[in-house]
Amino acid sequence: MAGVALLGAIAVAGVVVAIYAAWVLHDMPDASELADYRPATATRVYAEDGTLIGEFSDQRRIYVTYDQVPQTVVHAFLAAEDQNFFSHGGIDVSGIGRAMFKNVFNVLSGRRLEGGSTITQQVAKNVLLTSETSLNRKLKEAVLSSRLEATLSKEQILELYLNEIYLGYRSYGVASAAYNYFGKSLDQLTPDEAAFLAALPKGPTNYHPKRYPEAALGRRNWVLGEMADNKWLSDEQLQTALARPLSTRSAPRRAEYADADFFVEEARRRAIALFGQEEVNRGG
Repeated sequence: MAGVALLGAIAVAGVVVAIYAAWVLHDMPDASELADYRPATATRVYAEDGTLIGEFSDQRRIYVTYDQVPQTVVHAFLAAEDQNFFSHGGIDVSGIGRAMFKNVFNVLSGRRLEGGSTITQQVAKNVLLTSETSLNRKLKEAVLSSRLEATLSKEQILELYLNEIYLGYRSYGVASAAYNYFGKSLDQLTPDEAAFLAALPKGPTNYHPKRYPEAALGRRNWVLGEMADNKWLSDEQLQTALARPLSTRSAPRRAEYADADFFVEEARRRAIALFGQEEVNRGG
């Protein structure tokens, strides 16, 4: 009799779980939409000599394809966010276990807790889901991550991630951040600069280079150490990078000089007349 009751309880629990999963997942977005997804990008105005003189946008973003991102930048973000990215299927079980283990010490020392989310999970959350913290969202995130891995290549997922993330300093995506923080294009970044950008996704405000220089430098150096541990930097490159000061612009800049405002405003008006305001502010 007890066995029958136990089997009945298991069956009821199974039905409840199935109903719950169906309710949570019934309005799931389609992961295949990301194959053609492009986030909002800035429309930029250049002088005849190629100097950037203006920019209009809802989000300051310069979209770059995966093959335009130097491997140093890729390695920096993998070291900071998801070292097993190219070997897991969307959810990194070992990474979750590692985060849980570290969080025991983080709680005791009052440090920020680690989430253990993979880059695929972050893309699912940032692009297709909301930022709410709930069991429902985590379940959707896990399912979507598996679908993303089945729909897109690893390079496509990483491309979306590197272009979508907010990195502070009014910067959406790594290319915009490279310009706003260092006045450089991605291919001009040194390993320490790439490591600093990779330090920011977890909390750009917490690692603001001017307000919290010690925290920013410490986080940058941690990323450099992770890059070296993964053999993406030699010992010599690591020591050179660690010795470099964290030197960023005092604030994000819209353009290299600001004495062309009247011209830029006229260009904006004409662009809106030709393409419409939404396209100008979001379409790049």
